[in-house]
Order: sequence, then C-alpha cells, then structure tokens
Amino acid sequence: MKYLPLFILTLLFACQQPSTTSSTTEEAPFNLAPRLEAVTLRGDSLYSDTPAKGQALDNYSAALTAYQEQPNDPDALIWFGRRTAYLGHYQEAIDIYTMGIEKHPEDARMYRHRGHRYISTRQYDKAIADFEKAASQIQGKEDETEPDGLPNDRNIPLSTLHGNIWYHLGLAYYLQDNLPKALEAFGNRTVTHKYDDNIVSGGHWLYMINRKLNQEAAADSILAPVHGEMDIIENGSYYQMCRFYQGALQTSDLIPEGKRPSSDDVLMYGLGNWHLYHQQDTAAAQQQFGILLDKGNPYSFAYLAAEADWKRLFE
Repeated sequence: MKYLPLFILTLLFACQQPSTTSSTTEEAPFNLAPRLEAVTLRGDSLYSDTPAKGQALDNYSAALTAYQEQPNDPDALIWFGRRTAYLGHYQEAIDIYTMGIEKHPEDARMYRHRGHRYISTRQYDKAIADFEKAASQIQGKEDETEPDGLPNDRNIPLSTLHGNIWYHLGLAYYLQDNLPKALEAFGNRTVTHKYDDNIVSGGHWLYMINRKLNQEAAADSILAPVHGEMDIIENGSYYQMCRFYQGALQTSDLIPEGKRPSSDDVLMYGLGNWHLYHQQDTAAAQQQFGILLDKGNPYSFAYLAAEADWKRLFE
C-alpha cells in the first residue's frame, strides 16, 4: 500500500479531531506516517518513524496549527517545514517547501530550506539547483539573521540567510566532488564571519578542499584567524579540527586511544581525510570512514561526505 503524502494525511486527520492540541495531550492529534526518506549511496534504505511524545512533537503541533491558521504566511510555512524535518520527515518537508515555492516564488528562503532537505535525502543535483536559485534571488539584498529551530546554550543565532545559502551550496558541490565550485561557494560565505563559530565551520571545509586540491599554502592561510582563545558557542568539533590542522592538537586529543567520540562525525571524517591528504594512508582513512558509516548519524554532513568519499575511493 502506498502512503499518501504526510502533509495530506496530517491535514485530513487534524480536521477530524477536536481542537485540543496542547502539549499535555496523551496522544498527538495528527498522524506522522513512516516513510522512505532516502537511499544512501551504499544502498541502505532510511525510513522515518512515528515520533514519540516530546518537545519536538509539541513544536510540530504548534507549527501545524500556525500554518493552518495562516496558510499564506511564508514564515508559518517555513516553520511548519522546519519542524517537520526536525522529526526526521524530510520528504514531507520537501513537499511543504515545494508548496511554499508555488505560493512565494520570489522568497529565497523556500529554496534554501528545500535545498537543505534535498541534501539530507541525497538529491544533490536538485539541492544545487535550489541553492543557485536562492543565491540569484539574494543578490543586492541585505542579509538577515536566521532564527534557530534548535537554539544553542546561549540562545544566540549564529547564521544568516546568505551564509546558509552559500554554506549549503558549497557542501552540495563538495558531496559531488566538484571541489572548485565548492571552494567558490564556501569562499562567498566569508562575508558572514560575525562569530568565531562561523570562522571554524567554514574554515574546516575550506581547509579540506584546498588540501584535496594540493593547495597547501592556501589551506594554511585559511587557518590564520584560528587561535586558542576563540569564543566557540556550538561548533566545538570544527574548532578542534582546525586546531588539529594547525598542529596545536594531536590525534589522541581528538579521539583517545581505544575510544571514539560518542557521536562526533566531524572528528571521524576530518581525521579520515587528514590520513588521505597528509599521510597518503588510504587504509587508515578507510578505517575511519568505515567506523563513521557504521556508527554515525546518516543525516550529518560529515556522514554524507564520508559516504560520498567511500563510494568514490573504495567501491
């Protein structure tokens, strides 16, 4: 039996329920049906689940209600899509943003968020098309801070609309091994380096790209702003890797002998890459990537990169 799109099911089901959508209800007043979300580059199928009760589900319920009350409000639609994606329902989020593009075709945010979820679902050509479209729409426009759906400990949003468009465009090109275009896109993001977190997150990718292109001097120059007293709010792993590239940290500082970080895909991928371009140690890189692909989050950017490199190098 084929599932109806989750958005349709959600609205149909919601219309049949009493209007009791508080976070204290025993069961959610809507239906989040499981769905095939993606097939990895290694051929594994990834499915969404019906989520348990919790804050994320309450946030989704509130976003759904807000959208139903104001279906032509672009902000309400964006948050409905974001809350849907935070529950792991990426295909449904793509459907929501596609509807948003039909309603608000000049709103770059719709392409930016749909492109992000095309990355999550391994649809890289579509992601690039969306981010290129978004980049064309923001030309000559003032940048704006993007609110966080999952706030950091200080509740300080660290990214902007322009920065996220260029960052994700660079990532999509990187995942396709188009390193010159990835370098160009990540380079555009330097205009958004308001916080130290931005310097190390973008710098991490720029360093790896330059090293893969055998541009060692350019790679080292990327690390010039990185120092030991930076105020890092949430991108601690990117910071650690940049300090490692500088020689300020050792492998044992990142992953103690006999252990691996509990869920730190960034460190595993960064070290795997380092073994490739610094030591030409393919076996060590393959081992690091293999651990990440076995234990990591299949939707993290580092996992997606390891997956792409594994297919390109080891299959």
